Amino acid sequence: MTTSELEVGTVVAERTVHLTRAALVRYAGASGDFNPIHYRDDVAERVGLPGVLAHGMLTMGLAVETIVAWLGDAGRILEYGVRFTRPVVVDAESGADLVVSAKVGALDEDTARIDLTVTFGETTVLGKAQVRVRRQA
Repeated sequence: MTTSELEVGTVVAERTVHLTRAALVRYAGASGDFNPIHYRDDVAERVGLPGVLAHGMLTMGLAVETIVAWLGDAGRILEYGVRFTRPVVVDAESGADLVVSAKVGALDEDTARIDLTVTFGETTVLGKAQVRVRRQA
């Protein structure tokens, strides 16, 4: 489906991303965010967290990446914003699965607003996750 054939409510992309502790360590190296709550259970517990958490920016990046193949060009993304509403706890053995669904939320002549629903288990972890994209390449 091209962006010129869109209708509000259409799901344009979906995927599940499996996160592991190894992925968190690799992201820490790439981003420079070595806060130990992202890889050490004892530190996460000591500060009152339910466990080791995925980086918020990693979660945000994985969510928006869901629509890139559909767009065909990440350069068509004009604006992206989210609210971090709940943490993603990454278990040392089983990891964590993020489920992302991208749906057309609004249309105008030149742009589309894509609403992302990002869940971990039964919990929505990003609120008001919206991407404004250029409709034509």
